[in-house]
Amino acid sequence: MKVNVQTHHVSINDDSRKEIESKFDKVASHFPQLISSDIIITKEHGQHQVEIFTNYEGARVSAKSTNDVMYPAIAAALKKLEAGLRNRKGQLKSDLHEKPTSTKPEIASDIIQEMKLV
Repeated sequence: MKVNVQTHHVSINDDSRKEIESKFDKVASHFPQLISSDIIITKEHGQHQVEIFTNYEGARVSAKSTNDVMYPAIAAALKKLEAGLRNRKGQLKSDLHEKPTSTKPEIASDIIQEMKLV
């Protein structure tokens, strides 16, 4: 999976960039359909804000987190992204299954007439 890292008002070195990309390995192993992810790291008013965007099976999934320190913000955003991807994967799997149809009458009077009251 390709990870595009963009920063605003923050400078990160190559080691930090590789560490950020290595955190995405778990996500890539659970969701092999992902091709790329965009991560935007911004620092405003002493807070690091991390936004992650990706496309999964035709839907855009995003996560956002804020923290005083950059790495916990990245970890929290990744956790939210994984939850969003699991939710989307569950929606896709539920659409594959046939929905049950009701064969019983829904009118109360019909239900009472079917009952054998003695």
